Amino acid sequence: MKRLTALTAVILLALTSQVAAADPAPPAAAPASSAAGPARPAIDFRAALQPIDGFGFSMAFQRADLLHGARGLSPEKRREVLDLLLSKDKGAGLSILRLGIGSSTDRVYDHMPTILPTDPGGPDATPTYVWDGWDGGQVWLAKEAKAYGVERFYADAWSAPAFMKTNGNENNGGELLPEWRQAYANYLVQYAKFYEREGIGITDLGFTNEPDWTATYASMRFTPQQAVDFLKVLGPTVRASGLKTGVVCCDAAGWDRQVAYTEAIEADPAADKAVRTVTGHRYSGATTVPQPTDKHVWMSEWSPDGTTWNERWDDGSGYDGLTVAADIQNTLTVGNANAYVYWTGASLGATRGLIQLANPGDDYRVSKRYWALAAFSRFIRPGAVRVPVTNADPALRVTAFRNTDGSRVIEILNTATTQKSAEFTLRGGHDRHPDGYVTDETRSITPADIASTHGTTLTAKLAPRALTTIVLD
Repeated sequence: MKRLTALTAVILLALTSQVAAADPAPPAAAPASSAAGPARPAIDFRAALQPIDGFGFSMAFQRADLLHGARGLSPEKRREVLDLLLSKDKGAGLSILRLGIGSSTDRVYDHMPTILPTDPGGPDATPTYVWDGWDGGQVWLAKEAKAYGVERFYADAWSAPAFMKTNGNENNGGELLPEWRQAYANYLVQYAKFYEREGIGITDLGFTNEPDWTATYASMRFTPQQAVDFLKVLGPTVRASGLKTGVVCCDAAGWDRQVAYTEAIEADPAADKAVRTVTGHRYSGATTVPQPTDKHVWMSEWSPDGTTWNERWDDGSGYDGLTVAADIQNTLTVGNANAYVYWTGASLGATRGLIQLANPGDDYRVSKRYWALAAFSRFIRPGAVRVPVTNADPALRVTAFRNTDGSRVIEILNTATTQKSAEFTLRGGHDRHPDGYVTDETRSITPADIASTHGTTLTAKLAPRALTTIVLD
């Protein structure tokens, strides 16, 4: 398929906005003629926008070890947290697990173990890989996730081993030395092979995390051109390995910054061939444009900033549940993302993760951020497609999806401080008894009798400052 240029991306954005911009922040309805009258808002389940690959989370940097019980969590509580994250019936049913490919032998909270602890003697020397079958608890967690039905395992490296870099350190940025490109590609493939040995197929493989930002922990810089140059090595190496994995790139810290990497990949045939999925974070600001590509695109990491643990739904802090719900909708509509991967599933202290683990102790707490994500991930399953929505009420942010089993899901975020009533024309089937669920300050995907249908008309009563999920069979 012909790749999109930056110009066509702009045109696509304009066209997409006409159909779907009403999802995240609907404009006022256009004036209607006096003869026709205003058109009723509609949801067209016959049409299809982008497919949805899933919703996910990470437990990198040994957080998986914490969940396993390193700080005192019992097997009973561990199972409860696993159910919350992975069960389609009891919890969020998250379907993508992001694994951290380590770059440090220091097995403490801030680091991940490595499979190549020492310099073999040069880029052409035979490496001595080591494997403990644990990988900071990530092997155990991946096996648990697979048992829950997870099929997408996304492994991503924050840094190459120190001796492959210009600064000789896995931390504080630095760049990959050109002469080590093939050795680094081999290292990444070997990591995937170790997981294959454990019964886990790495479906998505990344070589960089936030290449546009230098962190004091594991990090490594790539310019867009340097990323393209490495992809020309990694792509053929992965294809020759026999692994059934696709390469992702480039997890830039900002969604807007990822555009330059995406454009560079699209412009180079070899790099373009190497990449299956474009990935970007959104720490530099909310998503404002789609990526200029026709590949699948993942928002592969974000959590809101903050200084305290917060369990509230709507307190204006910027890391409450309503903030996350709004970000998911915006990313799926304005960004046309195919997947949404939240940063941390569970962690310690003042985390902005979904769940807070006791430190130490046998307990945990659940945030409203978790319930915001779960309201999407439990009902919108891998393989679903987003469908067009027209909506005239600027206080309502509306998205809708059609699952592969035929079920249809409508997510409505009422940003007003008052209850709203809404009517939608359903195109492509209707249901006499829609299921409604509400998530707000006091409810968490709580069943509620708030929706009804009459023929092809859906009517819903929407609580103020709440996320309402409507499921049609």
